[in-house]
Amino acid sequence: MRLLTTLLYLICSSVAVLQTGLQLKIDEFFEAPGHTNNWAVLVCTSRFWFNYRHVSNVLSLYHSIKRLGIPDSNIIVMLAEDVPCNPRNPKPGTCFNAPGGLNLYDWNIEVDYRGNEVTVENFIRVLTGRHVESEPRSRRMLSDHQSNVLVYLTGHGGDSFLKFQDAQELTNFDLGQTVQAMFEDNRYHEMFVIADTCRSESMYEYITAPRVLSTSSSLTHEESYSYDLDYDVGVFVIDRYTHFTLDFMNSQVQGLNSSASMQQYLDSCPKSQCLSTVGVKQDNYDKDPTRVRVTDFFGSARILSFFNEEIDLESDW
Repeated sequence: MRLLTTLLYLICSSVAVLQTGLQLKIDEFFEAPGHTNNWAVLVCTSRFWFNYRHVSNVLSLYHSIKRLGIPDSNIIVMLAEDVPCNPRNPKPGTCFNAPGGLNLYDWNIEVDYRGNEVTVENFIRVLTGRHVESEPRSRRMLSDHQSNVLVYLTGHGGDSFLKFQDAQELTNFDLGQTVQAMFEDNRYHEMFVIADTCRSESMYEYITAPRVLSTSSSLTHEESYSYDLDYDVGVFVIDRYTHFTLDFMNSQVQGLNSSASMQQYLDSCPKSQCLSTVGVKQDNYDKDPTRVRVTDFFGSARILSFFNEEIDLESDW
C-alpha cells in the first residue's frame, strides 16, 4: 500500500513538472506584454429596428471581454439603437445573437452612450479624452501609456467612411488623425482596431501611428454579410464576422491563461464562412501576431509591480 502511494505521488509530481515546463515554454514563446491595464470602446453606429444585428454585434463582444475580466469601468459602450425597448421587439427587454439563444441585454449591462448621444464628436472625444468638464468619469476612457486599447466599430459604411445614424460620417482620415492624437497624448501602449462594416478595409488606411494592429470584416471593394435570421424577431440577429470570431473566442479563449494568438483570431473567419475577405493592417505594429496572446487585448491585464521604498502617506504624494 505504501509502495502504491509512493508511485502515485511520483507520477503526480512528474506530471506537475511536465505541465510547469510546458507552460514555461508557452510563456517564453509569446511576446512579453508591456501593458498594465486594458480598455475597450465598443460602438454600434446604426439606428432603426432592421439594424438589430449591429447592436447584437456590440453586446456579443461586450460579454466576451467581460468574461475575460475587463470590468465595466474600463469598457465604453455606445449604442445608437435601443433594440430591447424598441416597440417592434416581440420580446421586450431582450436582444439575441442567435435564434433561441441567451439574452444579451441582461441586468448587469452598462451602456454609456445611447441614441442621439452616439455621434462622431462623442466618439472622438472618448478616444482622445478631450471631454467637457461636466462629463462624468464613467463615460471617459482613462487610458494611459500602459494601456492596451480595443476599438470595435460596427454599422453601415462605404469606401473611406462609416455612417453614424444616417446623419453623420466618420471618415478614414478622421480615424487616422484621432489615433495619431492618442499616440501623441500617450493614450495607449498598443491598440487593436476592428472595423465590421461593408468596405471596412478602407477605414484604417490613414492609421499610421505606431503599435496599432487593425483588421476589417471586408476589403475595400467588398460587402460584409449578416448571418442568423431569427423568424420570431423578424430580422437578422448577428453579422457573419462577429458570429465566427465569437465562436473562436468561446471555444479557444476560455480564460486569461489561453494560449490562443492574435493571428488565430485574425484567421478565425475565412472567406468560406464570412463570404468576404478579412483585411489586416500590421505595417505599423512591430510584433508578430502569432506571438501575441488574444488576451493581451480581449482580457484584463493583471500585471503587478512591487517595490520596497517607504511611502509617507502624509506627504503631498
